[in-house]
Amino acid sequence: MVSKRLGILISGRGSNMESILKAIQNGQLIAEAGVVISNRSDALGLEKARLFGVQTVVIDDRHFSSKDSYETELVRCLMEHQVDWVVLAGYMKLLGSTVLSAFDRKILNIHPSLLPAFKGLNAQTQALEYGVKWSGCTVHLVSEGMDDGPIILQAVVPVLSTDTSESLSERILEQEHIIYSQAIQLAVDGALLVEGRIVHH
Repeated sequence: MVSKRLGILISGRGSNMESILKAIQNGQLIAEAGVVISNRSDALGLEKARLFGVQTVVIDDRHFSSKDSYETELVRCLMEHQVDWVVLAGYMKLLGSTVLSAFDRKILNIHPSLLPAFKGLNAQTQALEYGVKWSGCTVHLVSEGMDDGPIILQAVVPVLSTDTSESLSERILEQEHIIYSQAIQLAVDGALLVEGRIVHH
């Protein structure tokens, strides 16, 4: 069986991207990294991707006159690399209808909270300030809303009384690195059945 090709989008250090590429390299994830695309030329993850032998492309959204023209180029690049699934790994932009319609229910994201709690930026700080006893991470399909698509997998992490946002982030990130590859495998295997908001696998 031909393995599915991933297009990985990053904006920064690429920690989750690196974890995914390691899982592919180790045979834990049966997929192929077709391309890593960043909207920032200084993203540290670009060099990490090159060390894995993955082709990298920079498409700087600041160089486009509109979000639609930027996303049109993004879709063109993903199509050119024959990508089956789009994986967001620290990609700090909300995707619009141009990308979402081109890869309908074929885009995955991971977020460092137990969605629907604490959407958006600084989720770990939000969790600490709210006083929750448990936090974690969520892999979900991407929709128009921020961190709002149907949930595929979640992992739970206890919140300790001594936690800072940094220490909680570190423990959540360990779980992110485990469940993201698991969720990608389910996706590329065609094992996801989506009914409304409910994902069966």
